[in-house]
Parts: sequence; C-alpha cells; structure tokens
Amino acid sequence: MSMNRKKCALNILMLLLLLGGQAVVAAGEGAEIAGSKSAPAKMDEVATTSWGDVLARVNDTAITRAEVDRAVRIFLAQNRVSHDLAAEVRKQADEAALEQVVATRLLYLDGLKLEIKDLDKQINDRISRGKAKFSAVEEYVAALKANNLSEQDALEIVRTEIVVANLLESRVISRIVVTDAEIRAFYDQNQDKFKRPEGVRLSHILIGVSPQALPEEKQKAREKAESLRNKLLVGEDFAALAKSESSCPSKEQGGDLGVFTKKEMVPEFEKGTASLGIGEISPVVETQEGYHILKLTEIKNSEVISVGEAKERIGEFLKQSKAQQAINDYVAGLKQKAKIEYLAVK
Repeated sequence: MSMNRKKCALNILMLLLLLGGQAVVAAGEGAEIAGSKSAPAKMDEVATTSWGDVLARVNDTAITRAEVDRAVRIFLAQNRVSHDLAAEVRKQADEAALEQVVATRLLYLDGLKLEIKDLDKQINDRISRGKAKFSAVEEYVAALKANNLSEQDALEIVRTEIVVANLLESRVISRIVVTDAEIRAFYDQNQDKFKRPEGVRLSHILIGVSPQALPEEKQKAREKAESLRNKLLVGEDFAALAKSESSCPSKEQGGDLGVFTKKEMVPEFEKGTASLGIGEISPVVETQEGYHILKLTEIKNSEVISVGEAKERIGEFLKQSKAQQAINDYVAGLKQKAKIEYLAVK
C-alpha cells in the first residue's frame, strides 16, 4: 500500500470504525496472544449477555450496548466533547454510533472472506508495539480498565481494524483513480483556495526571560538585547550571533523563523517590523517570551499557487472524497445483502 493510500485508508477508518484503535493499541500492546481466532459473538453464544444489552443482529452476530457505549465514549474523547450530554443528544449519539458499529461489522464479516497472510502475527505485533509504550504492566492494565476493555476486547478490536483495512484497500482504495483532468477542474473551480497572501521572512535573536522575572532580571535581559543589537548595527553576522546568543531553538538555523503572513505575526512583531526594509534590524521588541531582535530577510508578494504546486494536495483531497463516497456505497451494498435486525436504542 502506498503512503497516500495508507493515509487515505486511515482517515476513512477513523470515520468508520469508531472503535478506538489508538486507545486500544496504546493499551493492548504487548501480550504475545497466540492463536487468536476471535470473532463477533453469534446469537447463540451470548449467554453471558442479557438480551436487553443486544442492540442489533447483523448476519447472526450480536452488537451489544457495550460496543456502542465504547464507540460513543471514544468519539466524544477524540472530539473533546463532554460526556455529560442531554438525553436527546445522547440518544442521537447512540443511534449514530450503532450505525457505525453495524457498518464496521458488515465490513469485518466481508473482510474475513479475504486471506490475510500472518493475520495473527500482525495482531500480536501491533498489540506488542502498543504495550511497549508503557513503562510497567500495571500502566497497561490501567489503560485497558479506563476504557472498560479486557485484553480479549483489545485483541478483537485490533483484529477488526486489520481485517477492515485490508478489505478497504483491496476492494475500494486500490481502485480509486484521480485524473489530471479532475485535478485541473478542481483547481480552476476553486481559485480562491490557491491564493498565497503576502508575507515576510524573519530571523530573530531571543534573549529569553520569564514574565514572572524580577524587574532587575528583565532589565538585565533587555540590556543584553540592546548590546547585541548594537553589534549587529556595526556589522556583526546575524546568523553567527543568533547561534551563540539566542535562547530560541531557531538559533540552529541562524535565527530563521520562516515566512509569516500579516495575520500570523504577533502584534509586537508586526509593529517592530512595519517600517523595515530587507536586511534591516528592528529595535528591541518585548514579548512574553523575552526580548527579540528581528531581521527582515525577504518580502514575499501575494501570489496564486500554480496547479503544479497544488497538484499533490488536490489529488489527496479528491482521493479521500472519492474514497468516502465509495465506502458509503460499498457499505450500502453490504446492507442490501445482509440480515440486519435493530432493537430500540435505550
């Protein structure tokens, strides 16, 4: 799978699965779980689950409230939404999550028809990589518990992700083509999206000082900045002085901060550079980080990005748009052939 296809599949999976792969992979990673032949529970295999906890039947497999609750919880966490939802909003979230879990189950069951080489090894490897991120087994166990997961749950979620990703790549993503004509048409129809505003390239030397520093400390830092500025005005090399004196990581690039548009600059920088010409040095500028000496190194005029420069980004955008629609269509086709029974979401 190419890098672009991997990225595309990953983005779509994030939309479709809602199964918290990152939480699980981060939590599960480690155990050498051999011979993992887990699959969705069949309806006659859910003796430990009350019928009130089964929200849907998909081709003779059960989708439980626990699965839907986990999908809602992870979705809310990923989008930084409070879990304290109004009853009607929670009902809508439950219904949307149930549809996503049903879609994922259909994709998983269809994906099982394709052979995946070393599937169990892939599962174990991913689980192991995630678990290795924890410094102790206790942290791993706590992470699982925080997500209401057992090790078996983690394994099944990782299995689902791998099977679905393989299916989508084989049956959907690999078949998507974006032509040069489509890229050109999008570019021509969205010219406003390809305008690059004017900007300036700046370098700086920062003499850092905490906002909570004592007045005498701030004064000392300012005096140092003024001294360095005077050296620059008589011809010392800006990049060399930045490397030796600046407290900003940009010193490794001779103080280069890159290009800023007017909107991107903090007010102090905008004011300090307003009257500068190329190569000129600003007065000492104070921000909450400390005292800066700025140098204007380049002025970038506004311009329209060429179709050649924008081609890769447009292609990726169009590929993802096509993929989302193609997956929706694929799931719709699976639903038409499937046996799906919904129970009321509480």
